[in-house]
Amino acid sequence: MGYYVTTPIYYVNGAPHMGHAYSTVAADVLARHMRQRGEDVFFLTGTDEHGEPVANAAEKEGITPRELGDRNAPRFRELAATLGVTNDFFIRTTDPEHIAAVQEVLQRVYDAGHVEFGSYEGPYCPRCADFKTETEILEGNRCPIHLIELVQQKEDNYFFKLSTFQERLEQLYEDNPEWVLPKIRFNEALSFIRSGLRDVSLSRRNIKWGVPVPWDQDHVFYVWFDALLNYRTALTYAREGEDLTEEFWPPSVQILAKDILKFHAVYWPALLMAAGLEVPARLYIHGYLLMDEHKMSKSLGNTMDPFRIAELYGADALRFYLLREVAFGSDGSVSPEGFEARYSTELANDYGNLASRSLAMVARYREGVLPDVDPPAAVAEQFDGLLEAVSARIDSVDLSGALEDIWLRVRWLNGFVQSQEPWKLAKDPERAADLDAILRGLVEGLRVVSLLLHAFMPATTDTLLTAIGEDRRELAAAVFGASPGGTVAALEPLFPRVEAEDAG
Repeated sequence: MGYYVTTPIYYVNGAPHMGHAYSTVAADVLARHMRQRGEDVFFLTGTDEHGEPVANAAEKEGITPRELGDRNAPRFRELAATLGVTNDFFIRTTDPEHIAAVQEVLQRVYDAGHVEFGSYEGPYCPRCADFKTETEILEGNRCPIHLIELVQQKEDNYFFKLSTFQERLEQLYEDNPEWVLPKIRFNEALSFIRSGLRDVSLSRRNIKWGVPVPWDQDHVFYVWFDALLNYRTALTYAREGEDLTEEFWPPSVQILAKDILKFHAVYWPALLMAAGLEVPARLYIHGYLLMDEHKMSKSLGNTMDPFRIAELYGADALRFYLLREVAFGSDGSVSPEGFEARYSTELANDYGNLASRSLAMVARYREGVLPDVDPPAAVAEQFDGLLEAVSARIDSVDLSGALEDIWLRVRWLNGFVQSQEPWKLAKDPERAADLDAILRGLVEGLRVVSLLLHAFMPATTDTLLTAIGEDRRELAAAVFGASPGGTVAALEPLFPRVEAEDAG
């Protein structure tokens, strides 16, 4: 069974922003790490192009929804490429193969008796494309996500009989206490289920931009059911001439933001149950990136531009910052100033300067040849169990925790250099053996942390690992003492100084 990781698919009603980068980088770190383990990985991302939010945005611009999607979908592809993301497929919900597969699955749900025609009235957010329950509404009858006033809307549509899945969903949560992570999101979703589920609209009659309902051409499917099924449909046509469903279904981890928790942690498993399909192994719900105490969004306009930051500082610096600044799973504030501080202190100084000075000392004191000796026991001890600890963190999608475990060793190596003062030892011929051991320990430590950091900062670690003669990238090589030894090459600064500019 392969390892299947997904991001949410992104609305094309605006340009990509830092929130999109956050989800996508997180999924890419998982995919890269698991490939390093030797797993067969499939990584999916893409764009959500149907429904009211897209239709409304297109109408405001005086263009068709298709034109809006064709203009903006490539920008999301470009964001992934800019960030060094290794997705195996990029799905668009306007793909004809996706549309056909959605119709097939939902026809199956209809034929099984899980759909009925009915009427519904309630407070509705057009930007979420979602009716809100009483517990979801802010003071002033406002949407908790977009902060706009909700509209009272009545619809006569086909409904998915979500209410009939209440007991099965409660059992799913009871049997799988880590099905939704972190725990606060698990509890939130379960609380919503226990509060009593109501049937939800499966179709829309007053919206024309969507997947046609095969049993009633006057309706299109409600955008969320079309969008949720992308995780399944993509496997049927992502690789020409193959159906990857048997190899990769169900998803191993689905990365999501908390604003779409209800759809994925409640509607999604119920829909899969109705279709007779396995539910995902795990959902991981990350928090919001905040500026000025608000979620980053196109509508609020308070974004840091990921393209600009990657252009100025490099994609790896942004990848690092996103998973370092805010504990993955929690809300947290980000800012250009915070980014620049991380760049200069942790990337340029902690890691970059450690690498440069260590390789420079091997060049200066040993003519570029790494001494073939045992490193100091104190260094080796720091790395005992590190590979296993980092792998366990990744398995539980604790990306920030994994990064912290690695960074503790980066800091320790810096402290080791300062305490041992190899530049002084180099002046004393009687301490040559001690200097050899220290240089060996420094380079070996750098090799191990770089292999473990490879999923987070692939380009930078490639440069360093190549310079020290390590051509392996698999995690099995990330064991202290497994160095190939040999000659090390000169190394340009990994994170050069950037002239002060507005990176936001």
